[in-house]
Amino acid sequence: MHPLDILKERGFVAQVTFEDDLYRAFDEGMVTFYTGFDPTADSLHIGHYIPIIAMAHLQRSGHRPIALMGGGTGMVGDPSGKSDLRKMLTTEDIDENVEKIRRQMARFLDFDSGKENAAIVVNNADWLRRLNYIDFLRDIGPLFSVNRMLTAECYRQRMEKGLTFLEFNYMIMQSYDFLELFKRHNCILQTGGDDQWSNILSGADLIRRKEQRPAFALTFKLLLTSDGRKMGKTEKGALWLDPERTTPYEFYQYWRNVDDQDVEKCLAMLTFLPMDEVRRLGALKDAGINEAKRVLAYEVTKLIHGVDEAEKAREAAEALFAGGAMAGSVPTTEITREELSQENRLIALIAKCGLCKSNGEARKAIQQGGVSIGDEKVTDENFRVTEEMLKGEGIVVRKGKKTYHRFVLKD
Repeated sequence: MHPLDILKERGFVAQVTFEDDLYRAFDEGMVTFYTGFDPTADSLHIGHYIPIIAMAHLQRSGHRPIALMGGGTGMVGDPSGKSDLRKMLTTEDIDENVEKIRRQMARFLDFDSGKENAAIVVNNADWLRRLNYIDFLRDIGPLFSVNRMLTAECYRQRMEKGLTFLEFNYMIMQSYDFLELFKRHNCILQTGGDDQWSNILSGADLIRRKEQRPAFALTFKLLLTSDGRKMGKTEKGALWLDPERTTPYEFYQYWRNVDDQDVEKCLAMLTFLPMDEVRRLGALKDAGINEAKRVLAYEVTKLIHGVDEAEKAREAAEALFAGGAMAGSVPTTEITREELSQENRLIALIAKCGLCKSNGEARKAIQQGGVSIGDEKVTDENFRVTEEMLKGEGIVVRKGKKTYHRFVLKD
């Protein structure tokens, strides 16, 4: 199957330029393409995973991916989808984040230098941090229309509160990245999330204007629920790929609990399962859809965290649903005797561990009958946890039907 058809069949493709020409470019030989990653944190999250797995599909079809780390653009910050100016990071912070993200990438892309289409990691700090401002303005500035830039979707939200000149430069810098990768690596395609369409389109246009050569833009659909909300948000925030930020168990549970109508889409976009199997699982109804959710949760967790962690997460989840023995990968908080003597109210403990956002939310959850210890519903909002309860395997507190946390005594 043609690589673009693979992406279409699995639901990735949002927008593409000069589609017929791009099809021909893929047919004529290996295409080098790139996706940029913003190093404003020391880990990727599930939002980055969509373009990464799309890159993997294209690489498996024989084409060469470039993962561009924004060591230069990260010092400015992408205004897309932001209502406020991003926090300014130091060069040292950005470089440290780039290195951590680079290591995460190796789980998804093949960097074997012996292969013609081996993935490479490039850092745009290599050229952006050394730019001569006057030379850059004279060379690139005349090719950009301010009027056209101001109509771009990536600037509209920031325009309401005030778009700084610093952020206004981001589109030009990202476009310049595409030009540099075109010159250095014969890269003719930029891919990314559909919220990056304006920036990606601008880069392809820069190459066509300046080099008089073909260049293409391809964006992927954002991972949204069936009712249009962004997926990958938990009570603790983003769904991170770093196990220190989001444990494999929490990661597994998120996908185990997706809405029924989102299962087939997630299987298609987040796993490498054959589409025949994706459609079979997605067509299951009633109790059968739970099997599809278990497959989804296991497959995605396996890709992100490896087989061992996926097995542990699955065993822990099944033990909890079955009311069985606890497994070590369930989110756990250790409480010392001193801490317990200072504060042993259940509402305080579940707020501290993140099961609820505050004491008030925890109290409300208990009042509404949404908190249980083991199989017993907690009805007393002043319920206190004793040292005896925390010995051994401790206690498991459940909020709602699907969110669990274990508390144990720290010796």
